Amino acid sequence: MADMDSDKNEIFSKRVRAGKRTYFFDVKATRSNDYYLTITESKRKYKDDGFTYEKHKIFLYKEDFDKFGDALIETINHVKEELMPEVDFSQFEQNDNGEATVQSADSNTELSWD
Repeated sequence: MADMDSDKNEIFSKRVRAGKRTYFFDVKATRSNDYYLTITESKRKYKDDGFTYEKHKIFLYKEDFDKFGDALIETINHVKEELMPEVDFSQFEQNDNGEATVQSADSNTELSWD
């Protein structure tokens, strides 16, 4: 019988593309059928002979799900409501490829960044 590695015990996965970064939310199982979440940020870095990926990973265990989720929502809401209330965050949507796009209220207006 083969040993279970981190890829073989994956139960569910969600990918979020965000420019040069991709976030992976993966539900995994332990050998005793307990579940945990890994959150991975993968960032593409260009090198002389091509590119590599820099990865950072967080392991989140079931006993911390509620505390983590509550803190994340509270933090996001603080930014949206207290720090940037003038921004319409619904303008940032994802296309079919999972990439963020910016929607303008006026379809004839092009958005650009300097």
